[in-house]
Amino acid sequence: MEIAGLSLLLIFLIGVALIFDFLNGLHDAANSIATIVSTRVLPARYAVFWAAFFNFIAFAFFGLNVANTVGKGIIDPHIVSDAVIFGALGGAIVWNVITWMLGIPSSSSHALVGGLVGAGFAKAGLHGLVWDGIGKTIAGIVVSPAMGFVLAIVLVLIVSWAFVKATPAFADAAFRKLQFVSASLYSLGHGGNDAQKTMGVISVLLYAHGRLGGHFHIPLWVVLACQAAMALGTLMGGWRIVHTMGSKITRLSPQQGFCAETGGALSLFLFTHLGVPVSTTHTITGAIVGVGAARRTSAVRWNVATNIVWAWVITLPAAAIMGALFFWIARLADMAFK
Repeated sequence: MEIAGLSLLLIFLIGVALIFDFLNGLHDAANSIATIVSTRVLPARYAVFWAAFFNFIAFAFFGLNVANTVGKGIIDPHIVSDAVIFGALGGAIVWNVITWMLGIPSSSSHALVGGLVGAGFAKAGLHGLVWDGIGKTIAGIVVSPAMGFVLAIVLVLIVSWAFVKATPAFADAAFRKLQFVSASLYSLGHGGNDAQKTMGVISVLLYAHGRLGGHFHIPLWVVLACQAAMALGTLMGGWRIVHTMGSKITRLSPQQGFCAETGGALSLFLFTHLGVPVSTTHTITGAIVGVGAARRTSAVRWNVATNIVWAWVITLPAAAIMGALFFWIARLADMAFK
């Protein structure tokens, strides 16, 4: 049975992909608003609207390099099947839900990439994997938080020097206003990098079904649907993770919040331009640790940061295992109904 030229199975898988995108926004809401909420510049209920708006309009500011990397740069597009996509999305969604319930700021991006790797390996072995794209993603696990960390420290030094003669009251008032700008920039970076990953998955699924005219590209309706799903997820919030990101790692002032968000945003802009699917969670965590360490190393709760790093390390392999499992479930279900 078909609706508007699309099979019910294809519609179902696109729906699952958009559910993942929604959960991505829900899971990663903290990335965009943790600092602006923890510094009490904006109440959480208003901050999510602010972040969701900039999440949605991000497609107008960035190209689709990340979507193309995920769509054809993680697994070979020619091995893509309904079972592969179901496996990838199922593995990523389950891992996202587990970490969201536990309040662990793991990476939705790497959960999706891990799911793709696991399902692709289950389908075609090592030959079905595109190692260049996987290598970029693995490098991003290390480089993106490190860059956020360094840029945040540099920004702390710059603004500390620039405001050395300012009164504390003046500096506090100035950075409370500037945090609206930095939070907007980070939300743009979040929407620009994260939403594109689901665009890539949906587009490669359409390509596998012969719906893109034989040439892989990202249709406009896919772009708008993914940005909308992510923005809606952000509106629903992720308060457990907001608490971890905004207060458990280190206490932030408006000045530090501005530096963390701006450092994280600059990192995301660069990686999005390069087409590298990095983790917004990793990036903002590195930046938050950076501003805390710039004050003094004891200001950072290193045990919390260490637990978060462990979540980063296990996300790819855990999601890959789940992706392979869901792939085999889909294959068994397919054989059972034939």
